[in-house]
Amino acid sequence: MREAENIANIELSKISAWAKDNKTRFNDQKSKVMLMTRRKRRERKDIEVYLNHKLLEKVYNVKYLGITIDSKLTYREHITYVTEKCKKLIFSLSKSAKLHWGLNHAALKQYTLEAYYLSSYTVHLSGQK
Repeated sequence: MREAENIANIELSKISAWAKDNKTRFNDQKSKVMLMTRRKRRERKDIEVYLNHKLLEKVYNVKYLGITIDSKLTYREHITYVTEKCKKLIFSLSKSAKLHWGLNHAALKQYTLEAYYLSSYTVHLSGQK
């Protein structure tokens, strides 16, 4: 673990030097570090990775391109988020879809398709069939 920490610090110092040479800078307050592993055994949790000579904050999950990635690579938090979003959509759909009033057929169809795609995406992520 110590070796990976040293390599990360060396590479980040190279990146900082490159950024300085190219008149740019990486924001150390927006940068985070996350130890990713699927191992069952206990890993040393106190890693110290620096950017611009400042200690980076350690996090257990990060949102990247709309997908929440956790340190164990289970995607559990992302699945929970998408499931809740789907539940809210279905609830609003059931409230606005009445027989004599409410949404017209085209809007109802659009909401139904969105709910279907979200729910099938969640099922695909969780590995259920």
